[in-house]
Amino acid sequence: MSANVNLMPKKKRVAIVASNPSTSTQTGWPIGFWWSELTHPYWEFTEQGFEVEIFSPEGGPLSADGFSDPEDPSEYSASDLISLGFKKSAKHMVLIENTKPIAELKLKDFDAIFLSGGQGPMYTFYNNAQLHKLFVDFYESGKVAACICHATCILLKAKTSDGKLLVNGKTWTGFANSEEAFADSFVGMKIQPFWIEEEASKIKGTNYINGGLFRPFAVRDNNLVTGQQQFSGQAAARLVIEALGV
Repeated sequence: MSANVNLMPKKKRVAIVASNPSTSTQTGWPIGFWWSELTHPYWEFTEQGFEVEIFSPEGGPLSADGFSDPEDPSEYSASDLISLGFKKSAKHMVLIENTKPIAELKLKDFDAIFLSGGQGPMYTFYNNAQLHKLFVDFYESGKVAACICHATCILLKAKTSDGKLLVNGKTWTGFANSEEAFADSFVGMKIQPFWIEEEASKIKGTNYINGGLFRPFAVRDNNLVTGQQQFSGQAAARLVIEALGV
């Protein structure tokens, strides 16, 4: 056997897509991605030896939701040591400060796409036809298509090439009504323009489920993977890894 033959298996490659900065019309807050929904999957994938690139709809620097920052004065996410470590690493922060636009995300270059959540996706993902098509292209090609938390809002609209909703006949999850109600009560105002579970209940022929209030929960239906909320990034990433046969 030639010494030049590479016996190492090809590394799996995952494209994580996170929200560009936006402003909530409900609260007036600056919004974006949720730290743990990016860093926890990133950690799981890289620990498996996967190559990971981070994209956003428009490219460029990203901003995280304040409550997701482990250094935020609220201390809401103070226990998130994975995100804290990511933030303290210059090597990793450059990935957040210089994301590529999804126009440069090529299906042939990746084995899976993973949409991270946060408050931003309700504004930057929901009506983004380019992102919907990209997600469906991964799904229809047999590659893994994953999204978690409020990024699952795209599943209320994303359609396959036959014109049907991707979630037709599928079991999936996303941010639950009970969690929306808790969050609204916590801050004293309505945060989201709509609730994903409430809208999903209006869709005939789909099976939307959840695993309880702020509990880690993810679902795999063939090559579609969904995670419920910010505590589900690791669980969803592990289902992606499973789907990739690792």
